[in-house]
Formats: sequence, C-alpha cells, structure tokens
Amino acid sequence: MEKQTHKLNTVMEQLSTGILLFDENNTLVCMNNAAQELLDISERKGLGTKAKKLFEASSTDIVKDLERCREIGSNVTQHLVSISCPTTVKKNISISMTPLLVENYGEVLVEMVDFNHYLQINHDEKLLSQNELATDMLRGLAHEIKNPLGGIRGAAQLLSKELGSEYSDYIHVITEEADRLTKLVDRMLGSSELPNHQELNIHIIMERVRQLVEAEVSDNITIRSDYDPSIPEIMADQDQLIQALLNIVRNAAQALQEGGTIILKTRIHRNFGIGEETHKLAVKIDVEDDGPGIPVDMQTKIFYPMVTGRTEGTGLGLSIAQANVQRHNGIIEVSSTPGRTVFSTILPLEKKHG
Repeated sequence: MEKQTHKLNTVMEQLSTGILLFDENNTLVCMNNAAQELLDISERKGLGTKAKKLFEASSTDIVKDLERCREIGSNVTQHLVSISCPTTVKKNISISMTPLLVENYGEVLVEMVDFNHYLQINHDEKLLSQNELATDMLRGLAHEIKNPLGGIRGAAQLLSKELGSEYSDYIHVITEEADRLTKLVDRMLGSSELPNHQELNIHIIMERVRQLVEAEVSDNITIRSDYDPSIPEIMADQDQLIQALLNIVRNAAQALQEGGTIILKTRIHRNFGIGEETHKLAVKIDVEDDGPGIPVDMQTKIFYPMVTGRTEGTGLGLSIAQANVQRHNGIIEVSSTPGRTVFSTILPLEKKHG
C-alpha cells in the first residue's frame, strides 16, 4: 500500500495539470507542484488554507462552486476563470471540480489548467522562429557586407604602399572605418563560439552581474535580490550567461532614467514548456524594474538586432542576450506595463546526455 501511495504521489508531481484536494470544510489538504506554480504559493503555506482565501482574488465564487459540486454529486467546470497571484500576475485558468464519493467524506478534487501556458507556448514558438529567421538573414547580410569591406581594406593597404606617406592619414581613416564596420557586423551576430558547458551556481552569476551594474549606475537606482537557494547547479557557459544577463540588467537600468528599483529573482519551474519541448525542471531568472514600461508595439521587436527605443542605443544588447540564451536551449520572455517590466530568462535544468 505504501509503495502504491508513493507511486501515486510521484505521478501527481509529474502532471502539468494543477491538482488541489479540499476537505468537507473547504480546507486545502493536498496540492501538487503544478498547482503551486499556478497559484504561486508553496505547499507549506497552501496546506490548511481555506478555499475562499486561496481564491479570494478570482472571478468565481469558489466556495459556491464547491458546494454545488457536492450537492449535485458530479463534475462542475468553470472556463476562463481569472486569478491574481501574490506576484500580481493575472492568469486565466480552467477549473474542473469532481466530488470524491468515497465514504461520503465530502472531499472535492479540483483540476486547474493554465490557458496562459498554452498561449505562452504558441508565443515562444513564434519568438524562436522569428529569432532564427532574423539570425539567418543577418548571417547573409554580414557575408555581403564583410566581403567588400575586406576588399576596401586591402585596396587601402595597396594604396598606402603605392602613394607613400602623403596620403597616409586618409588611408588610415579608410582602414579604421572598415575595421569598425567589420566589428559592428560581428557584434550584430554575437559570439560564434559554442557554449563551454560547466556546472555553475546561478546565484554566483547573478551576484557578479549585480556587482558590475551597481558599479555603473547612479545612487538613485536600487538593485535588490530575491533568490531561491534550493536551485541546483546548472550546466552553462559562464561568460555567455554573464553577458546575456548583464545586457538584460543594463537594459533595465537604462530604463530608469529618473531612478527606481531593479529586482533580480530566481525560481524553480516544473514541467515548463520552451517552444515545443517540455522540461521537467527549469530555472526562471526574472529581472524586474519599475520604470515606464515598453510600448506594446515594441515588445515583439526588441530582441531583433538594431531595434531600440533609445536614440543613443545600438539595439544589440537584447539580441545578443537572446542568442546566448538560445545556445543553452532557453528563451527570454518579456512582459511590460507602466511601472512593471519583467524580462524572464528560462533555462532547462536537466543535463543533456550524449
């Protein structure tokens, strides 16, 4: 019996559907990992909580639904229920309630499916596809630009030998500008090196990034950390990951021209989808700022090279960050409203074999 119970608990924890179990007094007595993710609450805090409090910010009367479920003795389903989590993030979920008619205990099993999750999968697939297309176009453009630049530089060097020192200043300008444009093209493409995967503590990376940015920003910008110490070590390229996260945090700091707060947050995500692939474990790194936000029409473009909302910006920072994260089979997502912008870097935690 104990073995069967352990197997059932293991299955529950692997489900991407959130599972809650309420007793006859509408007190939460059981929840799986997916439910904790959906409601943004730990099992320790959730167990023993009344249904009314757990769903106090939802668009449905959860107690009324539970009582109706018991009364009619069959399934009750509510679609597109809006809930607000402690992080103030709103989610749309579908709730299905089933009475457990075992010895008339009055317990009700609640299943929750996150509509936002499926919308996010679709969004991620489009984002990955768009970034891949943009990268392919850039590679082709880089080839077309770098070839004539090499020819110009070579011709300038030949002229230098033929003309002597009389025109050396002009020739020097030509070679310098050709080199500058070549470096700019290389920066647009980001690093071409494959990641050198090593076991790393993500919080050592985060603290390194925090220290670098704190040394750059003015005193009216505060950087706070909210780390989950239970996150295991990840397999990653230290330099590429530091560069990606550094670009994101710098981008947040640049948005806070009048001052503000940046929060660096890490959390574990279970059964999380990145594009078409679902990962049992992933780490989510949030960089949140309380700046003016990103215009809606820019949010789908900001990861493209040379796209920027700042007149002095190059538009390369976020593009390079996304490319570096994608080399780790991850993705960067953004959500933004005035007063709250969050860049979320999501990296799979399971080790690749072979």
